[in-house]
Amino acid sequence: MQFEVLAKCHTTRARVSKMRLAHGVTMLPTFMPVATQAAIKGLTPQQVEALGVNLILNNTYHLNLRPGIEVLKEAGGAHRFQGWNHNLLTDSGGFQLVSLSKFTKITEEGALFASPFDGEPTMLTPEESISIQHAIGADIIMQLDDVVSSLTVGPRVEEAMRRTVRWLDRCIEFHQASGKDDVQNLFAIVQGGLDPDLRDKCLDEMIARKNKVAGYAIGGLSGGEEKDIFWRVIKQCADKLPDDRPRYSMGIGFAEDLLVCVALGVDMADCVFPTRTARFGVALTPTGPLNLRTTYFHSALCCMNYICFFTGLSKHASDMRPIEEGCPCPTCSSGVSRAILHHNATLATATAHAITQHNLVFQARVMGGARDAIINGTFPDYLGRFFADYFGDAGYPEWCVNALRSVGVDLLEGRPGAQVVLGDGAKWEYSDAA
Repeated sequence: MQFEVLAKCHTTRARVSKMRLAHGVTMLPTFMPVATQAAIKGLTPQQVEALGVNLILNNTYHLNLRPGIEVLKEAGGAHRFQGWNHNLLTDSGGFQLVSLSKFTKITEEGALFASPFDGEPTMLTPEESISIQHAIGADIIMQLDDVVSSLTVGPRVEEAMRRTVRWLDRCIEFHQASGKDDVQNLFAIVQGGLDPDLRDKCLDEMIARKNKVAGYAIGGLSGGEEKDIFWRVIKQCADKLPDDRPRYSMGIGFAEDLLVCVALGVDMADCVFPTRTARFGVALTPTGPLNLRTTYFHSALCCMNYICFFTGLSKHASDMRPIEEGCPCPTCSSGVSRAILHHNATLATATAHAITQHNLVFQARVMGGARDAIINGTFPDYLGRFFADYFGDAGYPEWCVNALRSVGVDLLEGRPGAQVVLGDGAKWEYSDAA
């Protein structure tokens, strides 16, 4: 990996960097779409590439189960298997220790899983996780970490943090012995729950191994914790991590979360949110999410542990405008109307595909706009405009105001009538009155 910081914001901790990997250059900050099982649902690799995406995420745990490592080796790695010619990051499987906890037993050796498909036991050790990621051939690979829910308290949090450090050492040793450390770049994952002292101890241990890792991830968040705590953990980690390594915040997908994290010094983020929410008929726009679904009730648990209830909004039934005027995505630029998307949202998978393309372009434009503003020295203004447009009269989430004030940006400055709301501030259309 070649990592170069090109520009820094004069006010916040935001920066623009160039990360050169074996399959090309990725500009940071960036959002990584999640192709868990070697596919972004509903889109071909060529369609994803055409959207301007050049870094995606695969999941080690799932690819190990299906199609299996032998198939991936025969294919020549996951790039060839899925027809993806750009950069690829693999999660280590650590998150599944939480999401599939009822199938998992943690020991010092590793994680003993019962396959959710057939119940077959599988031991995932730090060495095995790296071995699988070697077979996948990802440009960035993650250490196996001992992950606990962000809401966990007590001695289990420290146990997981210290085990994560020990597992990192095992990952480093195995990776270096393989001879693949010149083309596959190992990232460490900072754990410690919501405890600042444990986070600091983990940071010290990870930074002490700086010369043996290519970058750092901030893990163990986006599990339902209060957002006012979430941003403080992100800031604590980003402030302390070295400037000459990329910083990756795992499981972050809401637009407001992305921009706060960028302002705090984060370079990379991933989440299933923009693609999963598209399949529920929700399009992401600069003025907030747009619920295009026809009359229907559904609930879903997304990666950020929010329950989202989507019901139809008849106000879109005769709206001939695109999702977003001026959006360059294939859906908007070809004139597909909100009306036809509303009409077909529960009837045709093509609608989910169309909204997925739009949502991925929206995420890319949010991050691309941040990069341009940082380079031009206008990032604080960009934040002010984005949050004003996105939340409007609904009110600014207090946690966003607090987080950005911590790096010198006051969203309320020059807006005497602006409202501040408590809670996470997630903005959704629930009814025609919205």
